Amino acid sequence: MEVDERYIHEIVQKVMASVQLDTASSDLHGVFKDMDSAIEAAYEAQKTVRVMTLDQREKIISIMRRKIRENAETLANMGVSETKMGNVGDKILKHTLVADKTPGTEDITTTAWSGDRGLTLVEMGPFGVIGSITPTTNPSETVVCNTIGMFAAGNTVVFNPHPKAIKTSIFAINLMNEASIEGGGPDNIAVTVEKPTLETSNIMMKHPKIPLLCATGGPGVVTAVLSSGKRAIGAGAGNPPAFVDATADVRKAARDIVNGCTFDNNLPCIAEKEIVAEDSICDELMDYMISENGCYLADKDVQDKLSATVITAKGALNRDCVGKDARTLLSMVGVNAGADIRCIVFEGPKEHPLITTELMMPILGVVRVKDFKEGVETAKWLEHGNRHSAHIHSKNVDHITEYARELDTAILVKNGPSYAALGFGGEGFPTFTIASRTGEGLTSASTFTKRRRCVMSDSLCIR
Repeated sequence: MEVDERYIHEIVQKVMASVQLDTASSDLHGVFKDMDSAIEAAYEAQKTVRVMTLDQREKIISIMRRKIRENAETLANMGVSETKMGNVGDKILKHTLVADKTPGTEDITTTAWSGDRGLTLVEMGPFGVIGSITPTTNPSETVVCNTIGMFAAGNTVVFNPHPKAIKTSIFAINLMNEASIEGGGPDNIAVTVEKPTLETSNIMMKHPKIPLLCATGGPGVVTAVLSSGKRAIGAGAGNPPAFVDATADVRKAARDIVNGCTFDNNLPCIAEKEIVAEDSICDELMDYMISENGCYLADKDVQDKLSATVITAKGALNRDCVGKDARTLLSMVGVNAGADIRCIVFEGPKEHPLITTELMMPILGVVRVKDFKEGVETAKWLEHGNRHSAHIHSKNVDHITEYARELDTAILVKNGPSYAALGFGGEGFPTFTIASRTGEGLTSASTFTKRRRCVMSDSLCIR
């Protein structure tokens, strides 16, 4: 879905005017000048949230879902305008997905043992106030998804959003508090500061009233929360490979891979970042990608120009290129691509900088391998041990099983586009906090609870 930049600008200006989106405005819920005040407000709100019944929480969550759906287009437009990443159409789909399929209180369950010596219950209880760091890539999606799950578990949450997505994040946080108030709950179930910085993040991570941290972003921010001395959930980097073996439905694989790679201009951390293809089907695969799926075949000169443009001299990503569409990236290196171009492809060695680096752009390098064994080894090397996500296209169950065991990722998609992992064209629930590094995997309400055992000895067994 393409939207004119002027239209986007006009929409955002109207939104800002209608909600008085000045971060100093007293009309916004959950926004504070300093981090200590924000934490204190969330701490007070949690005293009410923790004693609410699950039915009361679910009533508020249903209002959250409605508000997300009603504001999906607004949030999508704001996100693209503020961050200059992704595209409006796919962001609308992501917000709708979060609204419809993020688990609520149904994810909070109780385990029971009943026997001759009585009754024992293990219940999921809240941590209290959770500190959450959120990214520019999926700013409002992460805020609303985390808020639903954390609130369902009985927590409140303090956000330290990326500064380059603060207006979008504040708009989402305000919606969540409006939902709580409308449903009879407290204000400040989700809070933030007007101007998030490294200093406000450090205050949040060290604050004694925050027992649990949750970080979604690059390796630096995840390392920071894991070094805090507190319990932490870390959702970090990926670089997911898509392996196509000799038994695959090659035509479908080409379509699925390009669809997954280009969704929101490759911003999702689960998206296909490179392809590993067996020699016997590699040419066929590339032909389908180019002839049927809007891929531009980059020659050596274009590859070199792209490498110099999207990756800095220090090896970091050029932030001005992240989340841009293929035609924009090509225009930056002097190529005027047709309107049908969605993705940039080329064949290269696994060490190629556009292949080994997680780009978050619709650029797909293809690594040709002689057989399945080499393909697994190559995909494993490219995934860099992040154990985040990987994809395979194969009709051989033994191959799929071996690949899954070897890569050992939190997510494995078989014979589908990457976004199927989040319940979009596949089964299961979505999340925008995938904790590969700390092992929780796809987070949901139950992730944000602690287990408590309650024992009644020699009583309440009535068999």
